[in-house]
Amino acid sequence: MAPDRILTADEIAKHNSRQSCWVVIDGHAYDVTDFLDQHPGGSAIILRYAGKDATEEYSPVHSPGTIEKELPKDKHLGQVDLMTFLSIRKASKSPLTNATPSGPLPIEMCVNLHDISLAAQKVLPERAWTYYASASEDLHSHRRNLHDWDRILFRPRVLKNVKHVNMHRKILGFESSLPFFIAPAAMAGLGHPDGERCLVRGAKKFNIPYFVSDGSSVSHEDLAQELEREGYGGVLFYQLYAKKKKDLTIQRIHRARQLGYKALIITVDTAVMGIREEDDRYRMRQAFERGEKYIPLCGLAPLTKDDDWVLRGVHNAALDWNDLKWVKEAWGNTGPISIKGILTTEDAKIACEMGFQSIYLSNHGGRQIDSGPSGLRALLEIRRFYPDVFDKCEVLLDGGVRRSRDILKALCLGATGVGLGRPFLYALSAYGTEGVLKVIQILSDELEISMRLLGVTSLDELRPHMVNKLDLDNSIMREIPGFKNSTSKL
Repeated sequence: MAPDRILTADEIAKHNSRQSCWVVIDGHAYDVTDFLDQHPGGSAIILRYAGKDATEEYSPVHSPGTIEKELPKDKHLGQVDLMTFLSIRKASKSPLTNATPSGPLPIEMCVNLHDISLAAQKVLPERAWTYYASASEDLHSHRRNLHDWDRILFRPRVLKNVKHVNMHRKILGFESSLPFFIAPAAMAGLGHPDGERCLVRGAKKFNIPYFVSDGSSVSHEDLAQELEREGYGGVLFYQLYAKKKKDLTIQRIHRARQLGYKALIITVDTAVMGIREEDDRYRMRQAFERGEKYIPLCGLAPLTKDDDWVLRGVHNAALDWNDLKWVKEAWGNTGPISIKGILTTEDAKIACEMGFQSIYLSNHGGRQIDSGPSGLRALLEIRRFYPDVFDKCEVLLDGGVRRSRDILKALCLGATGVGLGRPFLYALSAYGTEGVLKVIQILSDELEISMRLLGVTSLDELRPHMVNKLDLDNSIMREIPGFKNSTSKL
């Protein structure tokens, strides 16, 4: 085609596919068909403007003359007819699914977990959003979860062959395709009719563990059946709250065994419920609007006349380390046991010496004690004062993870696997199962890219010296009675 030919909008619009892709930039038409798969940003963004004017998208990220220099001269098609130019520039874009004024952001437009959180906030009922998002008192623990990750810096290496990357990880005996898992989070049914079924489907599709909450809104039987339906993989672990009645706790453990749950996660940081003020405010407002008297969350009634009321004592406030012996006995040889809610060196040591296969560092999403450490800070403290734990137990953690770089940092520092809770609740609330799959895919893509940029091809290559933790190290205890400070120079 002659370079000086004047092209019409109708003629350009016919070339709107991968087989023949023309775009208009600054009033000139170009044939970019052969360039699609060479574009550093991928072909999708070009195809979005196939047969249309791409100037508005192109100009902010390219210096003038780039396309003229990069494309062969025979791909420079000529000028666009000024009479038809505006019809191209104002051409409508392809409609995005679910795009409604009151609905969530179309899932195609969610590029990170923050986008998905915003989408959920837009559609969730107040009760559900308050329950999912709330944390304890002044939210110090919750905020620390989110911000501590940024105080760890990578030390990336270059000129490494990172063409092939392996992201597999064994977590509590399960060969997971990725080093993260769906952390226990209750009442997913508040966000979506399918509730926790969405999480099982995601775990199956990507072959990762799902730690099912004791407070699941879908029965544990139904979730076990959902896993058995046709699909790829995944595994279910059972998270347990010890009840005030020992026999009821044992019944739940036995039921989990019979249903095929492969590991037991016993949560030990809920002697009482944390003061979640947003939840309290919501209940107060609901009572006021109904003209009723607000009844504070006091706890369960005493089992006997000799028992005391325990303020916010929803679970067993008398649970101690000795009780974990009968928990182990009830679980038997079904699979590993992880103790969830560990935040100190002292408790990590006790758990390991009692023979538990795993400790799970967590501050319950910032929902229990406020001004407590994040799981990441606990990891650093234990590294300093009880490094033997990494030879004796699998160390899991959660808290504030919103990027795969957070996961990678935790693995560098010795964690076996990393959990995410709220992001999955937000995802299923906004988009159902599709949202859960989207979260896992985003994290998988981020992890693969971050590994290559760090200079590793396998998670087994990760070491503490690959991160600079000095900023956060300065906030870790200097002394703990009975423990030696083993701080390294790294």
